Amino acid sequence: MHRARRKGGFLWNTLTNANKRKGIFMASTRKRTTKDGQIFYEIRVSRGRGKSYLTTRWYPPEGWGQKAIERTLAKEASEFERRCREGEVVSRAEQKESDLRQKREATKIQTLRQYGEAVFMPAKGVTMSENGRCAYQGNLNHWIYPALGNLKMPDITPANISALLLSMQSDGKAHATCVKVYTILHSLFKMAYMADVISANPMDKVERPKPRKGEIKDKDVEAYTIDEVQRIFNALEHEPLKWRTLMRLLIDTGIRRGECCGLQWKDIDSQARTITIRGNLCYTPQKGIYLDTPKSGKVRTIDVDPEIIGLLQQLRLEQAGHAISTYVFTQQDSPEPMHPQSPARYMQKFSKKYDVPGLHPHKLRHTFASIAIINGADIASVSEKLGHSDKAVTLRMYTHADQESIKRASQIFRDALKKAGQA
Repeated sequence: MHRARRKGGFLWNTLTNANKRKGIFMASTRKRTTKDGQIFYEIRVSRGRGKSYLTTRWYPPEGWGQKAIERTLAKEASEFERRCREGEVVSRAEQKESDLRQKREATKIQTLRQYGEAVFMPAKGVTMSENGRCAYQGNLNHWIYPALGNLKMPDITPANISALLLSMQSDGKAHATCVKVYTILHSLFKMAYMADVISANPMDKVERPKPRKGEIKDKDVEAYTIDEVQRIFNALEHEPLKWRTLMRLLIDTGIRRGECCGLQWKDIDSQARTITIRGNLCYTPQKGIYLDTPKSGKVRTIDVDPEIIGLLQQLRLEQAGHAISTYVFTQQDSPEPMHPQSPARYMQKFSKKYDVPGLHPHKLRHTFASIAIINGADIASVSEKLGHSDKAVTLRMYTHADQESIKRASQIFRDALKKAGQA
C-alpha cells in the first residue's frame, strides 16, 4: 500500500508497513527525469530525525506499463530498504568520512619500513604466490630497508633511491638484482601515491638500472650452442640415471626446474610420449617444500623425445627398488619429492667437473628456446611449450642469434630481392 505526500515540491510515495517503527528505514519513491529526458525513480530511505537519507535510482525499461512499473518499483524499494536496514548501504558523506579515516590511518605510518610491513606487503601477498612474496620480502629486508627503511615516506627523494641503486651496481651486484629492487620500489611508491600517503611519486624521476657493459656481452652466452649441448649429453653418460634423466628432460622440453621437480608419474604418458605440466614445486622457509600451480596458471601437455621416455621408464624401475613415490624425481632413498633447489646445486658440481661454464636450470631453458627459434620454430609454438602467458616474454628473453643465423637472415633478404626483380 502507498501513501502520497508532498515535500519540497515533489510528490513522494511512501511504502507503508506496520512493522516500521517511527518511519525509521522506511522507503519512499519519486518519479524524476534526467536532463536528456530519461525517466527514473529515486528511492530514498529515512534513518530517523537528524540523519541524512540513503538514496538510489531505478530506471524502468522502455515500453513498460504503469502497473508493471509500480510492482517492480515496490520490489526495488523493499530490497533497498532491507539493505539499508542491515547496514549494507552508507551515505556519500559517511563513505567520504570512511575514506578520510583510512587516509589518516595511512599517514600515521611514517617510515618506509612501517609502510612496507603494515600496508605494502599485506596487499601484495593477496595477489602473489608464496614464492613471489618471499622474494619480495627478501629484497626488502636485504637491500631496501637497510638503506631507506628509517626514512619518512614523504621525505624520500629520487636522489635517495638513485643512490641505493648506484651503490648496488658499484658493488658489483647483478643487473637482475638491481632491476628487482627497482621494480619493488616502483610498486611500493605507486601504491603509496595512489593512497595519498605521499603527494608525489619519487620513482617517476628514477631511471631503471641499465646493465654494465660487461653484462651486455654476457648475454651472448646465455644459451649453449648445439655443439655445447652435445658435450653435456656426452658427459651425462657418466652420471647417475636420475640426474641424466632430469637434465635431458630440461634440455629437451625447456620446462622450469620447479615444474620438472613437481612431475608425478601420472603426468607421464609413455604411449603418447608426452608429459603434462600440472604443478610447480616450490620452497620457502615458512612453508617448506610445497606443490603450487604452474607459473602461467595453465596446465599444458608437451611432447618428449622417445629416448627420454625410455630413461623415465628405467628410472621408475630403479625407484621401485628403493622407495615407491608418486613423484618422478625424489630425494635420495626417500619417497619425498626432490628439493626444487637440488637441480641448481647439482649443476654447479657438474659444471666444475666437466668444465661447462655457467650451467644453470634457467640457462637450459634459454638453450631450448634459442636453438628452436634459430632453426625455424615459430614463436607461438615455443612460447606454448615454455608455458609463457605472453609471446612477448619469449621474444624478449629468448631471441638469440649466432653467426650462422645472421648469415641466413642476410641471404633470405637477398633472395627476396632477386625474386622481386625476376617478377
